[in-house]
Amino acid sequence: MSASSKVLAPETRIRSEDWTIVLPRRGKQGKKFPRIRTPEEQQKPWSPAEIEFDPCRVSRLLQKIQICITKMESSQFYQTLVEQIQTPNILNSFYNVLGSELKMQMVIYGIGSLESYETPRLQLSLAILMKRKFSWIGDIEVFDPILSATEAQVLESLGCSVLSVNEQGRRCAIKPTLFFMPHCEAELYNNLLQANWGVMLKNMVVFGNSFEMYHQHVSEFKNSIVANTARHVLAARRFTHEYSIKTVSDDYYAAFHDSSWLFFSPDHETQLQSTEI
Repeated sequence: MSASSKVLAPETRIRSEDWTIVLPRRGKQGKKFPRIRTPEEQQKPWSPAEIEFDPCRVSRLLQKIQICITKMESSQFYQTLVEQIQTPNILNSFYNVLGSELKMQMVIYGIGSLESYETPRLQLSLAILMKRKFSWIGDIEVFDPILSATEAQVLESLGCSVLSVNEQGRRCAIKPTLFFMPHCEAELYNNLLQANWGVMLKNMVVFGNSFEMYHQHVSEFKNSIVANTARHVLAARRFTHEYSIKTVSDDYYAAFHDSSWLFFSPDHETQLQSTEI
């Protein structure tokens, strides 16, 4: 199933020494994502800049997230998503990734500032509700280098684990893994695919940006930036089964627009030998 044919307007980017800040359309608040670093900079130990968390802030943030979880659970968006997961095509795709395993780990990259914006709180709420709904979704690990100590404590309180290493998206899917990455940058998806380029691709499911949309940017707008930074994303499109996520209402547009379920099934070794478009 192809993703929406709607084409994103060019994003406004502000670069600093350590971050790329993406400012979405329609005045939505952006999230910060790590720039792609050299191999020697990758896989560095990480801890929040704050040494201690603030109990009052923890309590307030937990309350905000609980409100979001309640809102999400009663929404038409969530009901539509659950129904989509339970359709034969998508459910069978999940079971194919699971194989003989009983659980599929979830890894959340680039969640953003939970204290500052509702968008990441809605995204986290969806991930938590999915784990509660489907018995085959296992433990949740989370990472974003901008997480505060307070946010890390809240995530732990909600049953998630916060990674102590910045993987730069290069997690090898040795076992079935759901990578929950709505609105992350192309480089992060590219790193993930590159780290698993081979048989491990079949162990992955990605909830994230439409690969079809990246292809449209390159083919229609001759976007050389995307072409150079997302070579594996564009190459993987040949053996990617994509199912678009319906946002249903404007309340969930900022958090999930142009998102898709992505499953990978390279049939021939030749499909993996080159990342040429």
